[in-house]
Amino acid sequence: MLETYKEYLIQSLIPLRLSGTTNTGWPFIVSLWYVYLDEKIYLATVKSAKVIKYLFYNPKCAFEIASDTPPYCGVRGQAKAKIIESKGDEILKILLNRYLGGIENSLARNLMNRRVSEVAIELSPLNVFQWNYSDRMQEIVETLVKICP
Repeated sequence: MLETYKEYLIQSLIPLRLSGTTNTGWPFIVSLWYVYLDEKIYLATVKSAKVIKYLFYNPKCAFEIASDTPPYCGVRGQAKAKIIESKGDEILKILLNRYLGGIENSLARNLMNRRVSEVAIELSPLNVFQWNYSDRMQEIVETLVKICP
């Protein structure tokens, strides 16, 4: 069993759910691949994605990495987002290796073809919370892989 939220962020391959506010005041949520490096969470997407416009408008955001299957556990928090255009290509390659096991497959090649338009989103967590319902779900958890913090 993982002991800390940092271990969970490092080992989990569940996409991160990122939420914030649009420039019209409505909430948004989007799922993106992430990597946890040096106490920060990094994401990548194309510069023209609406999420980039929204985070420029208001960098306050929230995130969650959690499975939809038992045992219910995960990490969520609040963060300040920063768009880093110069790191888009670097973060994209890290994410492709992390989620696809490399860049020698058709999906990775497709995503690499648009890497010149990729930007990185750097999340600086301000508050982080973790939860783990393994104990109260003990009957069904015994047969499942323990991935909870």
